[in-house]
Amino acid sequence: MKKLNLRNLKESKQKNLQMLTCYDYQTALLLNNTDLDLILVGDSLGNVILGYETTIEVTLDDMLVFAKAVRRGALDKFLIVDLPFGSYSTINQGIHSATKLFQASKCEAIKLEGAFPYQLKLIERLTQTGIPVMGHIGLTPQSVHQLGGYFKHGKKEDDAQRLLKEAQSLQDAGCFAVVLEMVEEPVAARITQELKIPTIGIGSGKKTDGQVLVINDLLKLGRENPPKFCVPVADLYQLKKDLIEKYLINQRS
Repeated sequence: MKKLNLRNLKESKQKNLQMLTCYDYQTALLLNNTDLDLILVGDSLGNVILGYETTIEVTLDDMLVFAKAVRRGALDKFLIVDLPFGSYSTINQGIHSATKLFQASKCEAIKLEGAFPYQLKLIERLTQTGIPVMGHIGLTPQSVHQLGGYFKHGKKEDDAQRLLKEAQSLQDAGCFAVVLEMVEEPVAARITQELKIPTIGIGSGKKTDGQVLVINDLLKLGRENPPKFCVPVADLYQLKKDLIEKYLINQRS
C-alpha cells in the first residue's frame, strides 16, 4: 500500500480511513505490513502502557520515546503524534513542543486537543511553519477534570452547535483532519457533511470519514473491558495468560 501524504489525505472524504494507535517498535513493524491508513502515537499510552489513571501525567519526553520507536518500525505509514497535556498551554510553548516532537520523531503530523482561540492561533502558526496538525474535539481526555468526566457530547442543540463551530474553526485554522471523540452520531454526521476535511470518529458512530481505535482495546490486551463502542476482535489478555500459565506448569512438571 502506497504511503499516504497530506495532499491525498485531504482528498479522503468518505474513503473510510482507518487509524489505530501504536506505542512500540514490534507492533509498528506489524502495522507497517497491513493496509492500515494512519498510525497514531496517542497519549493514551499513559493509560494502557504506563498505567496512569488519565493521560494528564504523560510528558513530552514520554511521547518522544514512544514516537521514535514507532517511527523506526513503521516507515511506510503516515504517522501522527499527540502533543501531551501541559506542552501547549501557550502559543510559544506549543510551537516549541510541536517543533521538538515533529523534528525528533520524524512523524508526518501532530495532533492536539481543543479549539480555544489560542489553540486555533497555534494551529495557524504550526501549519504556516510546515507542521501539519490534526484537530480533536468532543471528549478531550486531557480536559477530563474540567469536563467533569467521560460522556457523550452533542446531546443538546447548543452543545451540537458549539461542536460544529469548533470543527469549522479547526478547518479554517489549517487542520487537515479532525478527530470526533464521543460525539452523538447525528452531530458527528452533520459535522462530517459540512466539513471539507476528513473526520475521524471514535465512539461517534459510523457516519464519519474514518475511524480510530486504541489497539489495546481492539485486541483486548488489558484485563479491563474496553469502552462500549469498541468490540474487541480477540481477547489476547486471556490468551497470553493461558499460554504463560501452561508454560509454567510444563516447566514445573
